[in-house]
Amino acid sequence: MTTALDLSNLRPGFRDPVKEGQAAFRVILDAMSNPGSMKSLSLAAQVPEDVGSAAGAILLTLADMDTPVWLEPSLAGGELSIWLRFHCNCPLTLDPSAAAFALSKSDAALSDLNQFNLGDAKYPDRATTLILVLPSLSGGETVRLQGPGIETEAKIAPCGLPADFWSVRTEVNSKFQFGIDLMLCAGDEIICLPRTTRTLEQGS
Repeated sequence: MTTALDLSNLRPGFRDPVKEGQAAFRVILDAMSNPGSMKSLSLAAQVPEDVGSAAGAILLTLADMDTPVWLEPSLAGGELSIWLRFHCNCPLTLDPSAAAFALSKSDAALSDLNQFNLGDAKYPDRATTLILVLPSLSGGETVRLQGPGIETEAKIAPCGLPADFWSVRTEVNSKFQFGIDLMLCAGDEIICLPRTTRTLEQGS
């Protein structure tokens, strides 16, 4: 039996789903095509639980009935769950390895990136896309990036990631085609890092 949603405090999604969804998709595609570049994605203004407009716009644009979404335990079952089920009609999963998209705001959820789907030889494109909500996308330790879509080198300095995050990411993305795509979000800002983007080192 399907549990009825409590819509009494439901916040709105896109005001114009078609127009704003298309605009958001273009921004996301541009960010994925230019890893390390910071883009503005402020189309979803009323996202619950301080997730931010960028992360909300990503899910409103990409999540649907065929894309299971995993929310970190502190968000599961709350207002964001209802918002996603209503606006995206996406299934919510408690199993991170089953998720097409995963959203996290805390270090605890990042302790083991191997818990997510890294793809397989037949369907490498079915790996989890991890959306991380951070305090800021600037002001942290500098990370140098290389890879497809970067002419020579790019630098980012997001705040709020665990000290060993980049080394763990390198490990899970070490096998060709396998790994997770990463979207870093803070407020209405987004930085995308496909699994093919390599981290060179930390430090300025």
